[in-house]
Amino acid sequence: MSVLFRKKSIEEARALADEKTYQLKRELTPLTLMLFVLGATIGAGIFILPGTVAALHAGPGVIVSFLLSGLITIAVGLAYVEFASMAPVAGSAYTYSYIALGEIIAWIVGWDLLFEFTVITSTVSVGWSGYVVELLKTIGIELPTAFTRDLVSGGLINVPAILGLMFVGWIAQSGIKQSGRANAVFTWTKIGAILFFIAVGVFHIQPEHYTPFTPYGWQGVLTGAALVFFAYTGFDGVTTVLEEVKRPERSIPIAMILGLGLLTTFYVIVAIVLLGMVPYTELNVPDPAAYALVQVGLNWGGALLSVAVIFGLVATMLTNGLSATRILFAMSRDGLLPEALAKVDEKRRVPLVATYLVFAAAILMGGFLSIDELAQLANIGGLSAFFLTTLSVMIMRRVRPDAPRTFRVPALPIVGTFGLIGTVALILSLPRLTFLRFAIWLVLGLVIYFAYGVRHSRLNRST
Repeated sequence: MSVLFRKKSIEEARALADEKTYQLKRELTPLTLMLFVLGATIGAGIFILPGTVAALHAGPGVIVSFLLSGLITIAVGLAYVEFASMAPVAGSAYTYSYIALGEIIAWIVGWDLLFEFTVITSTVSVGWSGYVVELLKTIGIELPTAFTRDLVSGGLINVPAILGLMFVGWIAQSGIKQSGRANAVFTWTKIGAILFFIAVGVFHIQPEHYTPFTPYGWQGVLTGAALVFFAYTGFDGVTTVLEEVKRPERSIPIAMILGLGLLTTFYVIVAIVLLGMVPYTELNVPDPAAYALVQVGLNWGGALLSVAVIFGLVATMLTNGLSATRILFAMSRDGLLPEALAKVDEKRRVPLVATYLVFAAAILMGGFLSIDELAQLANIGGLSAFFLTTLSVMIMRRVRPDAPRTFRVPALPIVGTFGLIGTVALILSLPRLTFLRFAIWLVLGLVIYFAYGVRHSRLNRST
């Protein structure tokens, strides 16, 4: 049993990151890193989910759903910042759990995160496809349903989603500097789209659209918070690329705190404007923001927003895809998966095999699964990782109070407890079928761990 809970020290984690074989390039600045936070999160959540969740679960109360999810995310985000300041290495919550909780928990978290980031990448590709298809319709090009939807939605294969993922995969394998530049361009585009929507939409708000505020009751608002939490998942991906950041101890607090603050503000304001423009019963559409502009007579605004969203969602696919590749890289480097998957290209210093595998999996899911199925799976994966990271920080305060920290969570017992309770409450609000699918993934992961990882682990070989 002790073998399963063997732990990696902070010093061992740092030493492994410095090994030349696995060394990545430090190219990212605090601004680039903050744009990674926004690039990873602002996407399908803000341009797609507010409408569908409002129509089916929360009504105008989705505004509160976004605020509640945002507060929980900020509480958890502070925990990520503290741990990242102690161990600025690749792996995010996987590495943190390895240090604080032990190998078996780290495996579960890593397997969980690999799933989360890959699924988010696929989910956004489906949303991206919806915007592309709708935009093409406005210029008279209607693609066959069989090649723009998955089987559940009445099609055969989602070709636009696959093409979008292939393009993003090409950027990801070109190098972290190129990926950072591409993400910056695409992220500024979608920030511009958000500001445009708010500036135009605020003049078309009709207060009567906010009543009834909670047509599905407050349980609907809580369920809505669990579902729109997808809009916040991915921010933790910034801690998967810490080995590629200049002065990570200084950069990560700036990027994470500023990024999450802006993110929550954007989401709440967009939800207020959107629900004020159009009755919530009409918003169960693939592109609610563009739809709302068209409904108030701004056809040109809807088309312009769609173009900006198409570019912006590429950043979300890119950053989450990158996060998945770095999780796979970190687990393979530790020997829990074949070390060949951690091989770094000598010129670009990118884990190419891990990159190809992650995007191949994302293409399969994006091409054949619906956005609802994917979003629910991503939520439970992210919430589980958030719970364990917050718990890890609270444990490390007790067992390693001497470890150098450039950032400490203020009032950790209060903030950490709020984060733990909040994540559990949101997990319990998810549909039951989501738990079954997630359980199947975890069982598969444990089979792989006991068949391969426990014996090939670096820690096992060193002892």
